[in-house]
Amino acid sequence: MEHRDSCIIRHFSHYLALSERDKVLLNELERTPIEVEAGDLLWEEMANAEEFCSLRSGWAYSFRYLENGTRQILEVFLPGDIIGLREFAFSQRLAGVRMIEDGVICRFPHAAILRLFRQSSTLTTVMFAISSRQQALMTERLVNIARRSARQKLAHFLLEMHQRLRQTEPEGDCHLRLPMSQEVLADLLGLSPVHVSRTFTALDEDRLVHRDGHRLTIPDLQALARHGQFDDCYLIDNLRSLVVSES
Repeated sequence: MEHRDSCIIRHFSHYLALSERDKVLLNELERTPIEVEAGDLLWEEMANAEEFCSLRSGWAYSFRYLENGTRQILEVFLPGDIIGLREFAFSQRLAGVRMIEDGVICRFPHAAILRLFRQSSTLTTVMFAISSRQQALMTERLVNIARRSARQKLAHFLLEMHQRLRQTEPEGDCHLRLPMSQEVLADLLGLSPVHVSRTFTALDEDRLVHRDGHRLTIPDLQALARHGQFDDCYLIDNLRSLVVSES
């Protein structure tokens, strides 16, 4: 696979400029691609945590089942993401992971990350930044679920996905592909599927979001941001300027 075709390289390159050696090291993490289908379980909660996987294509999510049988979706993973970083220091999985759509994953053991750390300080720095970003995403998700209205929750999430996708697909505009069912969105946002449908309708009536299947159009990003009380500070890192100031 050419470097320019690698989502994980585009993802890491968002944080810092990568050398050719860094790109080769990242490509090593994607040497064993596995095709997976929508709905496939990558691993279950409490399973042994012995490996990561990179998401070459497709979307996935992590989740927990509660005592009453309901499901809470925790994170949404996009192409280029490494899944399982939160569990690096644990022996068991803290959450299950399931595919949202067909895709390609690459599994690799924890030891591969340790080798990468020894071989590249740049990639070590980026990995730390990615872990920090995941923590920021989780914190914002908690605030979104607990303190915002249904319309604000959905608007905020759509803008977050739009901005995250621009990290690896910078040519994007006001259009967004969202391959998530209303049930998945409901379990992510703490709503019912019916409430998700009504909220999309309300946003459409206000000309903030137009939905056509899994294709969304956001006519005015700033208007939707005001509506969703969206502040993208948790998605804007300062790593490049930090590294320059230290050099």
